[in-house]
Amino acid sequence: MNQVTIYTDGACSGNPGPGGWGAILVSGTHRKEISGGERETTNNRMELTAAIEALRALKQESEVDLYTDSTYVKKGITEWIASWKANGWRRRSGKRWLPVKNEDLWRVLDGLVAEHRVTFHWVEGHAGHEENERADRLARDAIPSG
Repeated sequence: MNQVTIYTDGACSGNPGPGGWGAILVSGTHRKEISGGERETTNNRMELTAAIEALRALKQESEVDLYTDSTYVKKGITEWIASWKANGWRRRSGKRWLPVKNEDLWRVLDGLVAEHRVTFHWVEGHAGHEENERADRLARDAIPSG
């Protein structure tokens, strides 16, 4: 099975505001950098989009190590998603049940994760990790201006 290491990051200028995402895919000697942006979004949506677009870029079933500096992405996909799905994509907030934020993107990410063997890793952001810093630069450079 193809082995791929992915580094992702999202950025937003204001939250909400214009945002960008970036991802680096590495497999053997092959390396691919991808990025994109949206005029009105949130940081969490850009973090999710980075992971989604990186997994979409895979051409075959792969064993993936995906690194993110977003605890929202890592905990969401590894800890929270099972209960969200069991509760009809609702989350408890005190005594109330509320819709899961970014449900549309969580559903897409969940489907893509099911197509591969993905292990999510958290890496501290802005701590000098070379590939995380590069993913951050890709995301920031992709933020639409004006």
